[in-house]
Amino acid sequence: MDSIDQVTLNFSEANLFYLNLSLGFIMFGVAINLRGEDFIRVLNNPKAAFAGILSQFIILPVLTFLLILIIQPRASFALGMMLVAACPGGNISNFMSAMARGNAALSVSLTAVSSTLAIILTPINLTLWAGFYPPTANILTEVSLDFWQLLKTITMLLLIPIVLGMVLRKWKPGVADRLHPVMHYSSIGIFVAIVLMAFSANFDLFLQYIHLVILLVLVHNAIAITAGYQMGRVFKLDEQDKRSIAIETGIQNSGLGLILIFSFFDGLGGMAIVAAWWGIWHIISGLSIAWFWNRNAELSTATVPDSNG
Repeated sequence: MDSIDQVTLNFSEANLFYLNLSLGFIMFGVAINLRGEDFIRVLNNPKAAFAGILSQFIILPVLTFLLILIIQPRASFALGMMLVAACPGGNISNFMSAMARGNAALSVSLTAVSSTLAIILTPINLTLWAGFYPPTANILTEVSLDFWQLLKTITMLLLIPIVLGMVLRKWKPGVADRLHPVMHYSSIGIFVAIVLMAFSANFDLFLQYIHLVILLVLVHNAIAITAGYQMGRVFKLDEQDKRSIAIETGIQNSGLGLILIFSFFDGLGGMAIVAAWWGIWHIISGLSIAWFWNRNAELSTATVPDSNG
């Protein structure tokens, strides 16, 4: 059996095109609910916004690197973890934040800002942390990762759909209002389709190695969610803000990660399996913790004594 660090997944140019198109559709769906005020709101609540951005782009990559140093997974798994940690928040984080009784406005603002910052910070974080760890640095050398080409690709995948979506929201708000519910609630289905597309020709290989990443991704994702919540505590934010930052940090855009893996790493098996399983698991973990927080809020409300009683 070949090492997962040498295995590459079969993926045609046509499938890669559809993968790109699907992610563009998802990001456009996110953007049609964004307004200029969502960016301005960051200035009105700078402490919470700073905590969220710090958690996503600094704390999570650092903790990911430390986790890799401790457990020393296979090189391609480690690089997949670094890539996921370098990606911005996922497209369903706003829905989960609202479900969790978090600060929905903060979640939307963080999604807007993190998706924009990711154009620069995702390639920087990936090349920086992967370069610090010799096994992943060797992979970067072998694939000759072009930082500027990576930057260009992320710009096309994130910035263009976001700009188009915001333009539609600005000039055709009625159309955006009608499109948003459909595109918003179809995001999970579209992402699952992306994962299935990525592994349609490699499902046996996926099953062969998935047991190696189940616990790895579970721990990594738990660290991300916990780090986000604790960052809210460090900044002494209220409970709603802490919940939203936890979800924004734990729900990563692994669809973007998959596209970058197939575009720049020739579908390196370990990276792709980590990104794909993260994408599936973060839906499960995010909905579970959102349900728990929602239920906990309901129970808390139900047990408040009646002052008139």
